[in-house]
Amino acid sequence: MTVSLNPISKDEKHILKNLYSLYLHDLSEYTEGLDISTDGLFEFDSFELIWKTEGLTPYFLKKNKTIVGFLLLLESPFLKKDYDYSINDIFILKKYRRKGIAISLLKVLFKQKKGSYFVVELAKNIPAVIFWRKIFSELNIDFEEKKKIVDDEECLVQSFQIT
Repeated sequence: MTVSLNPISKDEKHILKNLYSLYLHDLSEYTEGLDISTDGLFEFDSFELIWKTEGLTPYFLKKNKTIVGFLLLLESPFLKKDYDYSINDIFILKKYRRKGIAISLLKVLFKQKKGSYFVVELAKNIPAVIFWRKIFSELNIDFEEKKKIVDDEECLVQSFQIT
């Protein structure tokens, strides 16, 4: 299995927008803050900022050249000096989940980008919490976890170092 992280070009943003709708649909199960729009999509309010803001980098996650999801990485200058990176969003299409693709892709990312990271999950999103704890365990990553209110939602924030 060949997995890769591929930066998304502005010409491909329509594909990412479609994937974001699926991602937000999945998240809507865990929060009252997400609703479908009048055109039948779940929309990311700040989607256009991805293309206008330095330090927001979207990647397609691919398995054997097929798009299986996306990852939005935050880094400097968008992030302040406390952390080098944040995996803001990671989404794998249901067909490709639980097949080791995500851990393989994160290994690629962590090999390319070393430094201090944080991730945030909605506390009610138990599958995401389990996912990240499994990643930390399988990759032998020590992490610190704190509960925090983010946008009026109880979240878990995990911080860790990749060396």
